Amino acid sequence: MKAKDYTTNALMAVAASKILEDKQNVVVGLGLPQVATQLAQHTHAPNINIIYEIGVINPQAEDTGVGIADPRLWYGAEYFHGFMGTLGEVLQKGNVDVGFLGGLQVDKYGNLNSTHVNLENGGIRHFTGSGGAADIASYSKNIMVIMKHQKRKIVDTVDYITSVGYLEGYDSREEAGLPPCKKMNIITNMCVFKFDEESKMLKIDTIHPGITPEEVIENTGCGVIIPDDLKVTDEPTVEEIELLNTKIDPDGLYI
Repeated sequence: MKAKDYTTNALMAVAASKILEDKQNVVVGLGLPQVATQLAQHTHAPNINIIYEIGVINPQAEDTGVGIADPRLWYGAEYFHGFMGTLGEVLQKGNVDVGFLGGLQVDKYGNLNSTHVNLENGGIRHFTGSGGAADIASYSKNIMVIMKHQKRKIVDTVDYITSVGYLEGYDSREEAGLPPCKKMNIITNMCVFKFDEESKMLKIDTIHPGITPEEVIENTGCGVIIPDDLKVTDEPTVEEIELLNTKIDPDGLYI
């Protein structure tokens, strides 16, 4: 049964969770990526492996932490092998199925910027940078991104490529010597994006309930492919919202 009352963030988390598959190894960032992956684990993907960048694997946290270094998030973990273990022994050996990331900007080919943005006065505003995101985007078999849908965030060309998506489109990623990315999705508060199989250009997969294609175009700072058979994103079920509200994010920190 569809839920009647839910937040946009909850819708985004549910939409992202449904893309994840059972038995996948997922490197997860804090916030909605964490919420979405836990929801998948509690519903259709019980054998999914949740991996935090710092090396915590399959935690069973009973409290919402404020960062991946917060020990409350590590409770009940199956294993801990450190930052180098995640990036070296798991990621760069090709064992990460999904890298779940965020970013300041994303461009029409899925390249992410979390380093700096150019200001109108000619200056630069710096942010946190890569952390492990550049490695994760380079070596994960699939990439997922959750971010707010704004024209200044979804752009034709990012101000700085922190984490590579499809680089310049077509086969340019592989030509640059990087492993192929099988699938990339961007989940926003307006729609779910995927990328055209040939050109690797941004393409709408599903549009959220109540949103029109014109609104997506108006709030997107680059060209976007709109399919003729555009589908609407599935709304959350009562059971999914109950899990989010009572077990996964009971304090409503992220949803």
